[in-house]
Amino acid sequence: DTEGLLRIKEENQKHYRRAQRHQEKKEKIQRHNRKLGDLVEKKTYDLKTQYEHLANLRRSHILELTSVIFPIEEVKTSMRDPADVSSESDNAMTSSTVSKLAEARRTTYLSGRWVCDDHNGDTSISITGPWIILPNNGDYSAYYNWVEEKKTTQGPDMEHNNPAHTISAALCYATQLVNTLSLILDVNLPKKLCNRQVNTAGESNLSRHRFTRAVKKLNANILHLCFSQHVNLDLLHPLHTLRNLMYLVSPDTENLGR
Repeated sequence: DTEGLLRIKEENQKHYRRAQRHQEKKEKIQRHNRKLGDLVEKKTYDLKTQYEHLANLRRSHILELTSVIFPIEEVKTSMRDPADVSSESDNAMTSSTVSKLAEARRTTYLSGRWVCDDHNGDTSISITGPWIILPNNGDYSAYYNWVEEKKTTQGPDMEHNNPAHTISAALCYATQLVNTLSLILDVNLPKKLCNRQVNTAGESNLSRHRFTRAVKKLNANILHLCFSQHVNLDLLHPLHTLRNLMYLVSPDTENLGR
């Protein structure tokens, strides 16, 4: 029994010494983990600082791009409200007629259905100049009408202020700006769209399907950029091409450059 007790004591001492070594290793590993945790925290802070610096650089580049090369502005139109016109020209017009005219002014017949548009007739959005604008409600019927006329009319188009030309130019500039913004922001666009697909001012044989498809691609890319920069969703509309783009590059967009 005495010999067995001695063997047990020797084994316990070995286990105790081994436990001490394990405890030392545990403490060493804990100290190493703490150092790594401090290093990761410092690197995370440095990375966050670099991201903020990069976001500020992107923001400054975008604001410079949209102020010098691609300025986007809201242009007021001269159309007057039916209520104001009726009060001055025809005192016999009833209030119900005025309200119906106001309601009709805020709606547009687009692609076989009536679309409500609060900005219709009030303002337009221009790009690179006040003469290059797009309809607020996404109604490009002026372009379709021009294409139909070009199919039946021979000879060059002598109208420099043709709305079809301004629509094509605005869409082309918007596509250039969106492609440039995707490079600056390092955001991959969901739809591949080149300038040639929307620069169609000289193509009378362009089908309405191809034109509509290109516009939808452009709107999808703009919305994707807006989502990536956390633009307020209440401001966005699927058909408002330049207005959505204006909200995206606005100095009031807090997360621009993220």
